[in-house]
Amino acid sequence: MIVLPPGTLLQLMYLRDRLRQVTPGVFIEIGPGSGEITRLLLDQGWSGKSYDLEAKTIASLKGRFYKEIAEHRYTPINEDYLNMSASTGKVDLVISCMVLEHLEDKVQFSFMQKSKKCMKVGGIMIGLVPASPAHWGIEDDIAGHCRRYTRLTLEKLTADSGWKLVHIAGLTFPTSNYLLPISNFLVNRSEGSKLALSALERTKQSGRREVKFKTYFPAILGILLNKNTLYPLFILQKLFTKSERALVRYFEARPSTGAGEK
Repeated sequence: MIVLPPGTLLQLMYLRDRLRQVTPGVFIEIGPGSGEITRLLLDQGWSGKSYDLEAKTIASLKGRFYKEIAEHRYTPINEDYLNMSASTGKVDLVISCMVLEHLEDKVQFSFMQKSKKCMKVGGIMIGLVPASPAHWGIEDDIAGHCRRYTRLTLEKLTADSGWKLVHIAGLTFPTSNYLLPISNFLVNRSEGSKLALSALERTKQSGRREVKFKTYFPAILGILLNKNTLYPLFILQKLFTKSERALVRYFEARPSTGAGEK
């Protein structure tokens, strides 16, 4: 039994609600990590591909989703998304979680342009990024982040890249904020040595971190950490989606032509 951190559960609960408003189609996922968003997409009827720089991440996904791979519904690929072949085909959804913040300024614009080129008419981009620059900490350094985002910086990124921001929300507030000091302590104790690695290596390892009581929990705690017990915190999260203190920012964007409304 996989027991996820409360912040991750809250993000997935919000994403699940948003995806119910989108007709399932073909997706590209960048930075799949352990495959929690992949699982959600496949369970909701999507099919597609995941790209990741780390071979061990892809190997793990091949083990977890062997059935969907055999059914030709899913393909995990150990490749740089920015170097993806143009012949791959256009998709209905480009989704990334904790990816953009790893990219240098010019490269994040290349990411947005690449995503536009592979998007079908009416397609959508969904992204989750770390938010609130005031909360920069040890985890950002260890994970190889270049920035934390605000609503304004996401608006500028999307507008300057030819996208229309159609929905944006702050997530995990106030739960993750209260837990942040504990999180920083656990990360520093368990992963402080990673600061000696290159930024690229820290980025590659960020999708497969193992910090007890931070990125994974004993199975017994699944009694407390699940979508049912955290539902009150999910409702609380929705009350604070406009908070600039939220540690995660969720956004949806469409290419400027034919974009929807906020």
